Amino acid sequence: MKVHLDAKQIRVLAHPLRARLLGRLRLDGPATATRLAEALGTNTGATSYHLRQLAEVGLVTEDESAGRGRERWWRAAHDISSWQRDAFAGDPDATAAADWLDSYGLQRLVARAESWQRARPAEPPAWRAAAGFSDYMLSLGSEQLSALTAELDAVIERYRARGASDPAPDARQVLLYLYAMPRIEDPA
Repeated sequence: MKVHLDAKQIRVLAHPLRARLLGRLRLDGPATATRLAEALGTNTGATSYHLRQLAEVGLVTEDESAGRGRERWWRAAHDISSWQRDAFAGDPDATAAADWLDSYGLQRLVARAESWQRARPAEPPAWRAAAGFSDYMLSLGSEQLSALTAELDAVIERYRARGASDPAPDARQVLLYLYAMPRIEDPA
């Protein structure tokens, strides 16, 4: 399930610990504040506070089916968050939050790609062959780029559904990033 973040949600999510908490819940499933604090190297009080902040705007929810006794379990309310920076025109705080989340996402992409490069030699040959990096250069108008992105989103959703209903024997989480942007100027 995909959520298009509103101004309040994006302002709440644009915080380093909150972004990490939501990401961890999406990748690893329901967890308690204590388990999340251990995994993320923070304290339970801060983790609980930030989970409640995320819950107030509907990004996480309590998972009563996972709880045992008095443990409070949390889960991500959505599989995917999306936003359009221009949707926040006139709201400088939400625009700044969108900019921060864009930068944070890019930093996470670089960190994960570098981690894969370090781990790749020890991975099975099939996974080394399947994983890769491509850079395509296309000449498109803005409407064409929007259409291309929508088509790729639809393909990805088909594979997400197929993986959930009929996982392959060697299935594992795969991170796929799509970052389509016009060429501005080559950096120095």
